Amino acid sequence: MKKYYFTSESVTEGHPDKICDQISDAVLDEILSQDPEARVACEVSCTTGLILVMGEITADAQIDIQQIARQVALDIGYDRAKYGFDGNTCGVICALDKQSPDISMGVSQALESKNGEEDARFSVGAGDQGIIFGYACNETKELMPLAISLAHKLAKKLTDVRKDGTLPYLRPDGKTQVTVEYVDGAPKRIDAVVVSSQHSPDVDMDTLRNDIIEKVVKQVIDANMIDENTKFFINPTGRFVVGGPQGDSGLTGRKIIVDTYGGASRHGGGAFSGKDPTKVDRSAAYFARYIAKNVVASGAADKCEIQLAYAIGVARPVSILVETFGTAKVSEDKIARAVEELFDARPAAIIDALQLRKPIYRQLASYGHMGREETGVLWEKTDKAQEIKEYLGI
Repeated sequence: MKKYYFTSESVTEGHPDKICDQISDAVLDEILSQDPEARVACEVSCTTGLILVMGEITADAQIDIQQIARQVALDIGYDRAKYGFDGNTCGVICALDKQSPDISMGVSQALESKNGEEDARFSVGAGDQGIIFGYACNETKELMPLAISLAHKLAKKLTDVRKDGTLPYLRPDGKTQVTVEYVDGAPKRIDAVVVSSQHSPDVDMDTLRNDIIEKVVKQVIDANMIDENTKFFINPTGRFVVGGPQGDSGLTGRKIIVDTYGGASRHGGGAFSGKDPTKVDRSAAYFARYIAKNVVASGAADKCEIQLAYAIGVARPVSILVETFGTAKVSEDKIARAVEELFDARPAAIIDALQLRKPIYRQLASYGHMGREETGVLWEKTDKAQEIKEYLGI
């Protein structure tokens, strides 16, 4: 019997880095709603009393960056000075330019198209070189690793009980962490839960800890996964009154592991938020998740990791790798052939298949981009699973 532990973390929408991700994607959504062909690379930084919006945008759109940034902060719950940050009064600085014409030239017409290949799906070249990973496993119904799935749900529940008044003394900033004990590769029990939530200065720690265990942790985690040895660390440092941008500066793209698989899979390094779908950091990562999820849903493997690699301005991936960690029911070579045959990983094809020119992104900027079946995003569908089964003869 082999036993090991694996831990993943998440953060609430009021975490400084997540404020920035949400503003970046709110800007992107507003631009795409007016110009679906826009090129957007919008990054945000925030600190006490200040939001800085920067990047490169080429679009036929009229948007109010200041209003978007303020509204995101207000929607999160930063609407009064005593919370350490107020969307009504904070400063907003914009430093935006157009996309580099050198990059635009490669994206607007792929190398293959320039060389005479007329397929419309060569109309878009990859917006940058890059390596991208997608992952799925059969630990949860949404085919996500259990630790990150629970960490996200705890973070979302922290926000829910704050906003609905169940625990009115909570404030927007917070973090969660879950440690899962595995036996022979399968989740057996929850070994540790860590929750840190910003709060008003008036609440005592015993009340906060008891409330979070009862109203958050026990509402999210299956009681059968908790035993007498499960450890709970609720605000382990004690008071957490100063939070949000007052407590720590924030930056778009600094929570890439939270955004994906909680460390259970490798990561290519590229962030998602604020990027239009010609950036394969984003679009191909969604597509790699789509492939991996369909492979697992087909029954071909219990775990699947897909790597895609691109060259800037080139449509076809320069490499595709399938890794099943010894869980494949057929040869990995055969699964790889099925992937190449059934999935078109050129950027224009990805954008079309997953309908990525729609303003769908702000809803993903907190609580993960993967496994979010409730949002209706197309990369969470398993509509290719039957085709994979038939191709593999399983």
